[in-house]
Amino acid sequence: MMILRAPLLLIATCGAALAADGWSNLFNGKDLNGWIQRGGVAKYAVEDGCIVGTSTLNTPNSFLCTGRDYGDFVLEYEFKVDPRLNSGVQIRSHSLTAPGSFVWDGKQIVIPAERVHGYQIEIDPNPKQDRWWSGGIYDESRRGWLYPGVLGGDPKAFTDQGRALFKQGDWNKVRVEAIGDSIKTTLNGTPCASIRDGVTESGFIALQVHGINKEADKDGSQVRWRNLRIQEVDAAPQNVLTDAEKAEGWALLWDGKTNAGWRSARGPEFPKEGWAMEGGVLVVGETGGAESAAAGDIITKNKFSDFELSVDFKITPGANSGIKIFVDPDMNKGEGSAIGPEFQILDDEIHPDAKLGRDGNRTIGSLYDLIRAPKNKRIYPVGAWSHARILSEGMHVTFWLNGVKTVEFDRKSDEWRKAVAGSKYSKWSAFGELDEGHILLQDHGNQVSYRNVKIRDFSKK
Repeated sequence: MMILRAPLLLIATCGAALAADGWSNLFNGKDLNGWIQRGGVAKYAVEDGCIVGTSTLNTPNSFLCTGRDYGDFVLEYEFKVDPRLNSGVQIRSHSLTAPGSFVWDGKQIVIPAERVHGYQIEIDPNPKQDRWWSGGIYDESRRGWLYPGVLGGDPKAFTDQGRALFKQGDWNKVRVEAIGDSIKTTLNGTPCASIRDGVTESGFIALQVHGINKEADKDGSQVRWRNLRIQEVDAAPQNVLTDAEKAEGWALLWDGKTNAGWRSARGPEFPKEGWAMEGGVLVVGETGGAESAAAGDIITKNKFSDFELSVDFKITPGANSGIKIFVDPDMNKGEGSAIGPEFQILDDEIHPDAKLGRDGNRTIGSLYDLIRAPKNKRIYPVGAWSHARILSEGMHVTFWLNGVKTVEFDRKSDEWRKAVAGSKYSKWSAFGELDEGHILLQDHGNQVSYRNVKIRDFSKK
């Protein structure tokens, strides 16, 4: 995908650059028409074609927000900030009418109603603490520092770079590329932060004036923005292989368009109803939550033994589904789903299965009914795309959820057979011990979406 990189038109005043080559101005250079203030009551005004934010004592963080959301884009702007003031630019951000939450590294992240939250591209000239993290990525009102932080970046090296790049008392230019789950920044032409994170795909852009409480010396400090422009780009292509993936032996297990390579777990044909393929997304429809009672599970026509499987999935509130491996569709002739070791997909907050089984072994990322995923698993919010990875090497199998390992086990081992004996699978002889089997996407009566279903079949090497 080509991203146009038109040169920024610099002008003597702070007015917005002329739109060209697909760029659009976020600010008209005259007034705040189209912008919405949320959070605190810091003052925003237009002076000489710049947006000026002025800090106000005893008010929380203030945000001047665009009136619409943006998904995949390139954003450029310039800022000049008082060294006493922390600030930033929000991207893909939201303010909810009701409280929200999700789990990250085992912690429940609670987002109050009306609280602006999302990715913030930092304006952080901190001479007092000697921290120079402008161009870093902070997760406002959610997880804190992502870069440098939990998603990469060495704090000392980032500080050293920021100290060298930042222009104190002068204009600084930032470029943000938010494409799919990739967010990259540059400060004054030098690459700064780079993360991959799928928690939020789109949202508004906002200009932050940081709250100040007892710091009276910061009252009235200002931050200015100019030349705010955005270039929206086509969404990152889905269900395709990069050259690097092809070289590594990856193949599409679902082509993104047809049911080629898949069939019903109940027979040789693909289900006539219940599974839809629209816009590069494979969706099993909502039918009330019964297990494989409507459209039914689908399985690969081929069988696999040693492989690496990569799948994006997205759930709806209260949903239940799963990805099964080493499936024998003839093993279960009764009601319910076809049988095989299952990577559990679940809304842990709502679905009752999260509290069933043993010690949480039916929660998302777990080996269903056998091994519980750890508390430090990363659960993206309902409605966001998550990622499952399954690696099978001989008898050893490993699960990952959103980049964090959740489960590993050895099929046919004494520990495996002991776990199976204490589970709902004890009635099936040699459960999970096939030398090869089908891969399955489950119909559990809830709407769940899949895309980028890819596999490396090591047995073909």
